[in-house]
Amino acid sequence: MERIRIPDQEYVDRTRRAAKLIAEWGLDVLLLNGSEADYANTRYFSGFWPVFERCGVAINPDGASALMVGPESKIYASDVGHIQDIFVMIEYRESADPAYPHLTTSTFGQVFEHLGVSGDHLRIGVASILDTNVVVWEALKAAFPQAELVDARDLMVSLRSIKSENEIACLREGARITMIATEKVIQSIHPGMTELQLVGIAQESLYANGAEYEGLPLYCFSQRSTKHAISRSSYRQIEKGDIVQLNLSAKVDGYSPSIGMPLSMGPLKGEKREVVEFIREMHFWTESQIAPGREASEIAKTYEDIFKAKGRADAYLYGPCHGLGMIEVEAPWMETSSDYLLEPNMTFQIDTFGVGSDFGVRWEKPVVIREGGFEALSPQIGEIVEIEC
Repeated sequence: MERIRIPDQEYVDRTRRAAKLIAEWGLDVLLLNGSEADYANTRYFSGFWPVFERCGVAINPDGASALMVGPESKIYASDVGHIQDIFVMIEYRESADPAYPHLTTSTFGQVFEHLGVSGDHLRIGVASILDTNVVVWEALKAAFPQAELVDARDLMVSLRSIKSENEIACLREGARITMIATEKVIQSIHPGMTELQLVGIAQESLYANGAEYEGLPLYCFSQRSTKHAISRSSYRQIEKGDIVQLNLSAKVDGYSPSIGMPLSMGPLKGEKREVVEFIREMHFWTESQIAPGREASEIAKTYEDIFKAKGRADAYLYGPCHGLGMIEVEAPWMETSSDYLLEPNMTFQIDTFGVGSDFGVRWEKPVVIREGGFEALSPQIGEIVEIEC
């Protein structure tokens, strides 16, 4: 079967679209930075995902681009990347802070000169503010002391929010693999297993069925740890009567949808059933609201109001959806302050999370906005799974 991936031409098209925005913003150059943990903006243009080291991409208003990597990554980047001009820079070295005294590395001045960018009073757009460390920031200021460093994060949000059909195909394939792994965990779970043993079962299934990596640290939480909105699985043993929360994700060519659902180790009763059913109800309410032209803040405000009206304000933590793409959680979020309209080919995780007295619940699936409403990128979820113990 042919591997689902982003075709080469799409990387060219992305850089051209970015160049148009760079010109519209009045920037002389756009700089994006990434790391192994958050590679999205740099991989979006280069196809390169660093290991240990960091990386950067620079693009000029004419669409010429350069990839900047640490000293150990040049051959790797040239083998897998979609940007031919690669510069080794000490600023992108790994956190162990090697000096590489025998190497002569490039500078931002040399990279920008190669792209035809010169002058004292440059406007340098930095689109990965949260992924730009002090070392890179100070190197930019030292190379161009009179330049204006412009926060250009919104440029990348506008560029990446609307997905191509190739991106959607990667997300759909990731969801297919994720559901296989979810079903495997459900078939295998029993009291006495640890959370991490469940992670191992999920990982084996993800890779065996075509994932390039996990899309997030796989969530297999039990009982009290299910209250963790974000966390890591542990050696805790699963017991009869526990709530177990699954949130699994398969990465396909960088794209990482997830599927989340609670399991009950035995019959689901009392407060646990009440909260699980309420959060499921809110999940399907959100689904019913998603359509092009809707204002994100309107959906988020009503969502929060329902929690309050149903006496569940203490269960509420965040809004009904977050963006989805190369990172499982990406901009834009759907919050009460979100002033954008939903558009066709925007992708989201309907991520419905809430907490009870000593447990939490999450129902989650990936969707894409379509002209008539939305398309679920995974099989429907919502069945309450009660494991016989």
